[in-house]
Amino acid sequence: MKKVFIILVGIISITFYVAVMAQTTDEVMNHCVKFITHPYISDGQQYRALLNEDEVAEFHATFYGGSTYRIAACTGNSDGALIFSVYDSDRHLLFTNRDYENTPYWDFKFKSTVDCIIEAQLDNKIKNSGLAVMLIGFKQ
Repeated sequence: MKKVFIILVGIISITFYVAVMAQTTDEVMNHCVKFITHPYISDGQQYRALLNEDEVAEFHATFYGGSTYRIAACTGNSDGALIFSVYDSDRHLLFTNRDYENTPYWDFKFKSTVDCIIEAQLDNKIKNSGLAVMLIGFKQ
């Protein structure tokens, strides 16, 4: 009987955690999608990571030459808590929103095709943990 109770509590806890995370993911996604608007179209990918304190999430993307892109990065319903940095494949820094007051989005135009590494981390002065969501859109 004790084992059944422990298993039941475990299942209920997992179900509750999944429901809370789904709600949180939806809230952050709904906030972030506001930055990918006309004339930008989402690339269809949702880059997500649950971050704590100094953790850094790493995402990979290819940007094609001659195209204009928008990267939107959010955590929660407030702006400015997520720092994102774009590097080329040799880890040369191309951009960081840290230099622009952690703006939640930025537009890029690449002259040639570039494979990039995008790092996302929380600004610990604002938030110590949370779900990081990043969206990429391209100009029509």
